[in-house]
Amino acid sequence: MSKATGPTPPQYTYVPPPSAPPSYQEAVGGVKPVGPFTPVVAPVATATNATIVTTVVPIGRQATHMICPSCHAEIETTTRTEPGMIAYLSGFVIALLGCWLGCCLIPCCIDDCMDVHHTCPNCKAYLGRYRR
Repeated sequence: MSKATGPTPPQYTYVPPPSAPPSYQEAVGGVKPVGPFTPVVAPVATATNATIVTTVVPIGRQATHMICPSCHAEIETTTRTEPGMIAYLSGFVIALLGCWLGCCLIPCCIDDCMDVHHTCPNCKAYLGRYRR
């Protein structure tokens, strides 16, 4: 008796996937998160034409630890406060209500009505303002 031979089984070879699997946000159809830290490419004129990528750090009421975009030093920002628009509007409303003998200046002394200006302690570059 002869043994019937059928087609030979195919030889399977491993083929890697064409790309990495999608992230969770991409898989569920969500929008990619937009964080407060946005990378920015700062052009630098050097002999090797290298570019430096910095991160935009949000500034707030207190001094912020960051890398200065001007001198590229790691710093703690220097802050200075001055009355903001909310202080002036509050003082104007208080004066309209009849408290014009000094009471209208009280909002200019309240920290929550002040704008905060951030500067670099090394190069004195102006880094931004936190508005109220």
